[in-house]
Amino acid sequence: MLRTVLATFFLISSLAAQPNLPPLRQQAEIQQEWLRLRLERHLPALMRKHNVQMWIVACREYAEDPAFFSLVSPTVFAARRTTVYVFFDKGEAGVERLALGGESNGGLYTVYRDPTSSGKEIYGDSQWTTLRKLVDERKPTSIAIDVSATHAFSDGLTAGLQEKLLATLGPAYKDRIKPAENLALEYQELRIPEMLPTYRDMMTIVHSLIARAFSSEVITPGKTTDQDVVWWLRQKVNDAGLGTWFQPSVEIQRKGLTAANRLNRREGTVIERGDVLHTDFGITAMRLNTDTQHMGYVLREGETDVPAGIKAALKNTNRLQDLTMERMKPGRTGNTVLADVLHAMKEEKLDGTIYSHPVGDHGHAAGPLIGLWDHQEGVPGRGDVPLLPGTWFSIELQATTPVAEWGGQKLEVALEEDMVLDEQGKASWVLRRQSEYHLIKTFSQLP
Repeated sequence: MLRTVLATFFLISSLAAQPNLPPLRQQAEIQQEWLRLRLERHLPALMRKHNVQMWIVACREYAEDPAFFSLVSPTVFAARRTTVYVFFDKGEAGVERLALGGESNGGLYTVYRDPTSSGKEIYGDSQWTTLRKLVDERKPTSIAIDVSATHAFSDGLTAGLQEKLLATLGPAYKDRIKPAENLALEYQELRIPEMLPTYRDMMTIVHSLIARAFSSEVITPGKTTDQDVVWWLRQKVNDAGLGTWFQPSVEIQRKGLTAANRLNRREGTVIERGDVLHTDFGITAMRLNTDTQHMGYVLREGETDVPAGIKAALKNTNRLQDLTMERMKPGRTGNTVLADVLHAMKEEKLDGTIYSHPVGDHGHAAGPLIGLWDHQEGVPGRGDVPLLPGTWFSIELQATTPVAEWGGQKLEVALEEDMVLDEQGKASWVLRRQSEYHLIKTFSQLP
């Protein structure tokens, strides 16, 4: 009976602190306004920055360009047959947005119908004939297409459509065609400040769910498994009407359990008192994605706090977060930031790895990588692009610390928290970072 009462108390307390996103209809209205602002505020500036007068984005149903979902309304879930969007910079008159196939996206695009058959959707040969006519009328000095050997976000033009597009434009435009690599990349990468309140609410939900997952509401030492916690998180995300872009994970570290044991363990390990827990968890809502890693500790009988050596391991990772964010300045490349942080780590005698990345329209989003967990020497290409003001990052990293209470056995504390690099280049957390472990108490330890 006591267990039921306490669990109910925890549930009510947690829910009180957890915001709800607006109803779907209101979400769509908010997202539509975000789309309008991005198309009007960011797209013209980026086309001019990268000397692109015309950008053509062509894709088919079930083979959508990665940029597609950053260019369409929240009520558009797929390309319509073959959808071709044409963006043409008219200078002071602004950027034309033309849809050859697909819809107007709430009036944000001018839709072309079949000129030879009134009322029919543009399709087949007439679609490509109309595209050539539009290009001939506008005579762009440059035409960008989504082809890239480096960035998936800029490589959405399939081989079949590229062949068709090049044949349509013909030799007359051959020398004007160029990859839209940085244009497509940066359009998807840049955030608008109007998105941040919603994203902060999403992060609050994430923190609340992790706090509940790493508590006595969910975990009974000696009974609950790591996979029980994973599926509790998945179920709560589903029940809240949210989505996720990856399967959550829960990992266990304990005295005597080596890294090799952890890598080769079977799923379903029972959580015991004295365990250090780690979760990697993200949600998806309103075409935004979060990415968070937190740590928990299961108190032993008689303990009221985390052992000092385990506490120190978390502080080392917090210090690594500081070193990383201090070096994230607009204009610096991901590889430059990585090299600088690794040098600072060595100076402070910290043992760790950095593998931070942009976040937003995608979980592992467009923009510069700051390391990969297995490539601390830098990431060619993807780490060579500069950080931009007005972007979001997941500060993902880990520090490894010998723990005296574990006989010198090393503890990996991996943290991940989302941050904003604002329009002035100032770095700050979207919500807050973890600086203390989530504590899992036994019922004899509860007040």
